[in-house]
Amino acid sequence: MPKLTVNDVDVRDRRVFMRVDFNVPMEEKDGTMTVTDDTRIRATLPTLELLVKGGAKLILASHLGRPKGKPNPAMSLRPVADALKSLVNCPVQFVEDCMGERVEQAAAALQPGQILLLENVRFHPGEEQNDAAFAESMARMAEVYVNDAFGSAHRAHASTEGVARVVARRGGQCAAGLLLQRELKFLGEELENPARPFVVILGGAKVSDKILVIDRLLEKADTLLIGGAMAYTFRLAQGFHTGKSLVEPDKSGVAKDALEKAGARNVRFLLPVDDVIAVPVKTDKLDKKGRPVIEYRDERPNKDPNCPAEAAGLDIGPATVEAYTQAMAGAKTILWNGPMGLFEDQRFAAGTLAVAKAVAAATARGATSIIGGGDSVKALNKAGLGSQITFMSTGGGASLEFLEGKTLPGVAALTDRGR
Repeated sequence: MPKLTVNDVDVRDRRVFMRVDFNVPMEEKDGTMTVTDDTRIRATLPTLELLVKGGAKLILASHLGRPKGKPNPAMSLRPVADALKSLVNCPVQFVEDCMGERVEQAAAALQPGQILLLENVRFHPGEEQNDAAFAESMARMAEVYVNDAFGSAHRAHASTEGVARVVARRGGQCAAGLLLQRELKFLGEELENPARPFVVILGGAKVSDKILVIDRLLEKADTLLIGGAMAYTFRLAQGFHTGKSLVEPDKSGVAKDALEKAGARNVRFLLPVDDVIAVPVKTDKLDKKGRPVIEYRDERPNKDPNCPAEAAGLDIGPATVEAYTQAMAGAKTILWNGPMGLFEDQRFAAGTLAVAKAVAAATARGATSIIGGGDSVKALNKAGLGSQITFMSTGGGASLEFLEGKTLPGVAALTDRGR
């Protein structure tokens, strides 16, 4: 059922508790943490501006990083408050907690058209535990609840679900922000009965991450294009050698079932016909997460469906790019989720860039293009093509779960329209 939106709610002179996604990248410069990409802040500005103009007393809540339930100065939202001040034409205050007497006093002192940004909600263990007492404490400030954080809507956390439940129980309204509303429209309504031909492009590392999406979209799509490391699990299912490519041997049966289902439903299911391979070499280096760094040497094109024993497949090849581009030529709806290869490495980025250009070209011809968040969005922005796409989701895991048909707790907690 459609959910209440901010356009349906009178917020004048009312305290609005709004969950936003300000989980932005930051880095230290001259001893101070600074926001390096404000895309997620800008994405929610239309909702902020609407509520401010409507006379709301706006209280913003967000998480940042994974502080594991404890305060961490490196993950404070104070730099985000500074970035927000430069983007809005109204007073922005920051308070160094998200619950308690000091926070409630700051919220009570708000005037219509002012914004109060709370400190990182994940500094408290009650956030991820969806603790009832923690949710009640934050909800004391709220007369209206708004969720504009689609990227966190698949989490049943205190700020995404618990506070909304408390507000609703008191008879208050819980509404979707404009950004969340657009996510539900494009990932839900537009794909429920897509204009045809409907082409789905799926990439990324693992079949296990996408199999539920594949299964559901096979019931709607005319063509599926597969790329990324997940393509090698399908190759394995077809009996080819995959060398040192990232594969999930235990999912080869699932991949085979998907191929059979596509055949039974007359869905074109295209797999790479060539690729770019390289030899992975372990090093003594560790990345920022403490994982061993793998270097790739002797990169080269490969037209054989079998991958040499010493090599790994890391991108789709030129023949595959041509086939996938042609498959998109007449599309009326395109859904893309997941890169075609290890696009962070320029040597293996050509396939993903080519797909990005083909999606943008199809959009220019009148197709509706929907990008399912995560690395696909990064790839489009990296190519400077983001503005040429119909809609880019702000949710990675959330968009996948929504495409799988799962109920998102942060959406389910909102008020149904008509109630």
